Amino acid sequence: MPRPAPARLPEAPPAPPEDRRHIGFLIADVARLMRSSFDRRVKRMGLTRAQWLVLSRLDRHPGISQSELAEMLEVERATAGRMIDRMERRNWLVRRPDPADRRVNRLFLTAEAEAVQTEMGLIAEGLLDDAMASLDEGEREALTDMMERVKGQLIGMGARRPEARAETRPGLAP
Repeated sequence: MPRPAPARLPEAPPAPPEDRRHIGFLIADVARLMRSSFDRRVKRMGLTRAQWLVLSRLDRHPGISQSELAEMLEVERATAGRMIDRMERRNWLVRRPDPADRRVNRLFLTAEAEAVQTEMGLIAEGLLDDAMASLDEGEREALTDMMERVKGQLIGMGARRPEARAETRPGLAP
């Protein structure tokens, strides 16, 4: 009589990746370290993180509203309003009425803030050069290309209904 095959043990779930090698942790850690390093470098200019974020957003998106700025910064409108008030007192931004909607003010950097923004840009370039000193030009381009693709994918995922995404993948619980 043939011997029965030995019972197979269930496969153990894969071991979780070490935090230092997990891409999600790496992305978060690099972003945190970049922000912290930038904070240290602009501290001599008297800038807080919130202020340099506002300056950067207004430099890239002149004429946005307070609500749009709050959304970009992921803060409440009242919080954004207090930041705007402080920066307006420092003569770093101005509010101008929206010609199409009297209830809305559009935000613009002043010449003084544009000079601060220019200096911040030089500091940011230096930080990026220092941070990526171990990468050659091709590696920098490849990293940028890959990050842009991941960002695009995440943006696309945000536009879709989460339940629709789960329905298209077999084996996922609704």
